Formats: sequence, C-alpha cells, structure tokens
Amino acid sequence: MNWFVLILAGLFEVGFTTCLKFSNNFKNMYWGVGFFICITVSFILLNKAIQTIPIGTAYAVWTGIGAVGTAIIGIMFFNESAEFWRVLFIFTLIASIIGLKLVS
Repeated sequence: MNWFVLILAGLFEVGFTTCLKFSNNFKNMYWGVGFFICITVSFILLNKAIQTIPIGTAYAVWTGIGAVGTAIIGIMFFNESAEFWRVLFIFTLIASIIGLKLVS
C-alpha cells in the first residue's frame, strides 16, 4: 500500500512542477494554487510512505518519478528535446526506480 502512496506522491510532484511552469512565475493564480495544492499533497504522501519504506529508497523513487514525469511532460507540452541520449537516460532512470523497488 505504501508503494502505491509513494507513486502517487511522485505523480503529485510531476503536478507541482508542471503547475510551476504554467503559473508563469505565479502570475497565473489558478496554476499557482494548483502548485501549492500539488506540493502539499506530494509531501504529505511522501511522509506517509517513509513510515514503512526506507527513506533513501523512498526519496530516490519519489524524485525519480518526478524527474521522469516532468521530462515527459516537457517533451509533450513544452517542445523539449526528445533526442536519443535524453530518452535513453530517462529509461535508465525508470530502470533504476524499478531496481530500487525490487531490492527493497
């Protein structure tokens, strides 16, 4: 159950980074509010997950989900590069997250 909570926390991390970009330096109030909601929920869920998952593993997975998810959002919505090496290292991050789950 706490792995599900951790994954959800990582998805809310993607939410807060995406809202941060769309908020245009907090000039757009709605995206700014979304940012604060997502960051709050993300940290609450991370805190819940570390009650049973080792903190080093949980933090690595949380930031990994955030990094991969944010990179994918950047490619899909912000016209960021999807060149071979960038995609390769995104998949390397995914493999690392899965590896941490398997050894924990």
